[in-house]
Parts: sequence; C-alpha cells; structure tokens
Amino acid sequence: MNTARLEYALRNAEFVPDDDRVWRWVAEPRAARTIVKFELLADLQDKPAGSEIRFDSCEKLGAANLRGTGFAARDIVVRQMTAKIGGVRYTVGVKVTGLAGFLLSKTAAAYSRRKPKDWYDIAFVLLHNDAGGPAAAAAAVKAQFSADLAHVRTALEDLAANFTSAGAQGPQAYVGQMLVDHPDLDRATLAADAIVAVEEFSRSLGVP
Repeated sequence: MNTARLEYALRNAEFVPDDDRVWRWVAEPRAARTIVKFELLADLQDKPAGSEIRFDSCEKLGAANLRGTGFAARDIVVRQMTAKIGGVRYTVGVKVTGLAGFLLSKTAAAYSRRKPKDWYDIAFVLLHNDAGGPAAAAAAVKAQFSADLAHVRTALEDLAANFTSAGAQGPQAYVGQMLVDHPDLDRATLAADAIVAVEEFSRSLGVP
C-alpha cells in the first residue's frame, strides 16, 4: 500500500483527520446528513494490541492494531453497488468483507476491547444475515476458517459466555441499540433473540 497516496486521496475527497486518532478520518458532506468515517486497521502480531501504527511517509495517516481484524481481509466478496452522480447512473464492484470474516473479526474485537457496538453487531448479523441465520453463519465460518478456529477458541468461548442471560453485556448491548432504532419492540423478546442466536452459532462451532 502506498500510504502517502492514500492520505492524498483522502484529503482530495475532503476527509479530515480525527484530532485524537491517526487511524480515523471523517467527512461531513454539506449536502448530506450522514457522517462518513474512514478507519484503517491492522493485525500485526509483533505490535501491542490496541497500539497506533504511524506511517513514516504520511503527515497524519496511521492505523490501529486490532487483533483479529486480519480475518476480514481474508474473506472478500464483491458486491455491485449503484449510485447516480450528476444525473448519470454508475455501477461498480466494491470489495467487502464476507460473513465469515466479519463474524470472526468482530468476535476477536469484542474479546479485546469489550465495546457494546461489537456485541450488538455480532448478534444483529447472526439474526439477519443473508445466509439464513446463526447455523448457516457458523457453516460459513467453518468453510472459510476451519484451520483457524482453534486459535480463536478463547474469543469464541468469551462470546458465548457474554450471551448467557438477559442481563449479560451481549444481550444488553443488542437490546439497547435495537430500542434506539425501534422503540416499539419488546425488550425481553430482543434479549431472548440475541441469546438464542449466539447459542446456536456457538453450538454449531463446537463451543459449549
């Protein structure tokens, strides 16, 4: 990766560096309400987890060393996306992380940084993925990363342990965000959905 060129491209696209994080750049288009964040992550075994990696050839750009994010780079699928720009409709192929890579990278992230958004993301994707649910998601993980499961077993066991009851931080994170987005939903039902989804996913992977 030519990091200097990437930094130039971000500036040219009107992104600005976050004041506190070299790995995050932000764009706030004047005509849109959405804030776009560009975050650059690394999975380097020879650097401390959670440390910032600064690029010598860049003024502000860097990366956050987050364990497990390498799974996302090893499971890539191409999605066709269409947008209208200046009255002209464009369709491009965009590389995104596949279901297996997303779930393992999120599981590793949840284990290392304990953030509610990671627990929420895992439960939501297990419940609403295109593959067909938690068991299908586990099958995708086994098909893509069967040789790696022993290395992430501790993180997978930690995931299961954090979704054992409605009061655990996993279901609480899922319920909290879902009620923000859908305040009419039932709290107890949401918690039960999250618990069952993670239990089925874990059991399918052989995690008690």
